[in-house]
Amino acid sequence: MIATTVTVRQILEQKGAVTHAVSPDVSVLDALSVMARHDIGSVLVTQNDRLAGIFTERDYARKLVLKGLNSKEATVGDVMTPNVCTITPSQTLDEVMNIMTENRFRHLPVVDHGKIVGIVTIGDVVKAVIDQQEKTINHLSSYIAGDLAT
Repeated sequence: MIATTVTVRQILEQKGAVTHAVSPDVSVLDALSVMARHDIGSVLVTQNDRLAGIFTERDYARKLVLKGLNSKEATVGDVMTPNVCTITPSQTLDEVMNIMTENRFRHLPVVDHGKIVGIVTIGDVVKAVIDQQEKTINHLSSYIAGDLAT
């Protein structure tokens, strides 16, 4: 069982809180360029420093390419996912995993008191789970080795 005490705040402390954002009126091609430059699968969409949506590779594939739209002419606002589900820094790893699994999300913006403070991805969650498992294994190994030495 994964320790439920790992929080989003701890994940962000490990990975950093850098986010990349574009405005809704930016072309899809420009947003894809930002994603490629930073090797990321999504960008937040902000307007007046507020979260307006998220644009992901999945949005590009399903809402633009399959509909035959042009990435130079379409704007991020045309194809982004509005009304984004967000999480807070105090939420646990277990809660984040449940949200991602139930909703099939791969990216969750982290918002604290109305301010964007980071983003947690499925890769971050997997890394945190692996880190927790390694800590548990090391703890149990030390415990067993200690017991055998006495």
